[in-house]
Amino acid sequence: MKIKKIVVSLFAVGMMASPLAYATNGMLMEGYGPISTGMGGASMAFDNGTAGMANNPATLGLMADGESRLDLAVGGLHPDIVSRMTGMPNADSGGTAYYMPAAGWVKKQGALTYGVGVFAQGGMGTEYTATDWVSAGAGPSRSEVGIGNLIVPVSYNVTPDFNIGGSLDLVWSGMDLQMAMSAPQMGALAASGNLTASGAGAAGLPFFLGGANNVGYFNFTDGSDFTGEASSTGWAGKLGMTYKVNKQLTVGATYHFKTSLGDMSASGAKMSMIDNGGTMGGPAGAVYTLTGNVSIVNFQFPETYGIGMAVQATDNLMVAVDYKRIGWAGVMKDFHMTFSSTDMGGLNMDMKMPQNWKDQDVFNIGFAYKASPDLTLRAGANLANNPIPDNTVNPLFPAIIKNHYTLGAGYTMGKVSEINASLAYVPEVTVTAPAAAGGYSIDHSQLNWQLMYTHRF
Repeated sequence: MKIKKIVVSLFAVGMMASPLAYATNGMLMEGYGPISTGMGGASMAFDNGTAGMANNPATLGLMADGESRLDLAVGGLHPDIVSRMTGMPNADSGGTAYYMPAAGWVKKQGALTYGVGVFAQGGMGTEYTATDWVSAGAGPSRSEVGIGNLIVPVSYNVTPDFNIGGSLDLVWSGMDLQMAMSAPQMGALAASGNLTASGAGAAGLPFFLGGANNVGYFNFTDGSDFTGEASSTGWAGKLGMTYKVNKQLTVGATYHFKTSLGDMSASGAKMSMIDNGGTMGGPAGAVYTLTGNVSIVNFQFPETYGIGMAVQATDNLMVAVDYKRIGWAGVMKDFHMTFSSTDMGGLNMDMKMPQNWKDQDVFNIGFAYKASPDLTLRAGANLANNPIPDNTVNPLFPAIIKNHYTLGAGYTMGKVSEINASLAYVPEVTVTAPAAAGGYSIDHSQLNWQLMYTHRF
């Protein structure tokens, strides 16, 4: 009965645990849980609490036999994003604070460890006003992509030194989008075969695309940081292992499967054609709005594999080093959106915006120093490449962050309670699109934190 209550409670938390988790390693977090993030996101080969189910599930088997652990956490993500265009006032993103709850419960009985948890996995987004240049006078510009997991992990001690683990993940995703596109942008997509349309309503599209000052505007949003107007569910999973080579050295490895999500869809979406040039037969400035259904086709999160080691350098100092390869190229070739409406005689539009993200190499290094029997101090770094090419970067999707520098601490209060916290400083990254792709620049920095309470029983 106690386990059932815990599972139900964690699922309830999970319904709140998928707000926008801001882009750090691409669209993934730099780490999960403050023990890991305090050490630069390293997590492959040491016990990092119930967050191990989101990192390497085999590490759950490093718990003490007979222990049950409940972790309750909250994280704050504070991005600072500015999009700049020559001759225009800077566009400051208004999305500067996002908060994410998470929770996990794990129990070890003999060689078997099992549990359940909910975590925000990743996402990205921005918010600009209707007067910012990004919006082209069409209306507010906003993007939010969020993904959350309900994770059921299992770990098994094959020998006292060798653990294997895995998890089954129920995944849900959400997206809001308010996006302006110039007619020349949409026309270039049409010329390359990346935008097609059919139905009687498509007859006016060539006239719209022929207006150099015309603007298209896509709008589906619920205005919430915790849900998306377009949504879907699906599955994912992980495998992992740890091996204690000797008293000082433990190695670990994990593989995260690519998600299998359905298309994100929403009804009541709007597409507007703003005819600033009067090329569609009406007065200049006329707005033609269609209401219909939108789908984001095959939007997945990537496979990831990682290896790492933890070295007990002294009785009080542990050093952890990880490497991860995130397969963005396999899931972010393009942003594929369809829109269908019965307005204006019917319109079916299929649009692909090329993204061509590169795979990402992430190096994590972390230190944990036991300053006293109750206090542990942590520090680390997360070093990565920017996966987005300059010619496809977009002010609405600025997942361009490279490096993170982190601090953390843990404090035990008796035998059953513990507090852990982490702080991540993310230095500014600036990218500039080539003139042919818009010529704008984007600055992105962050300051993030996590706080977790642990109860053992």
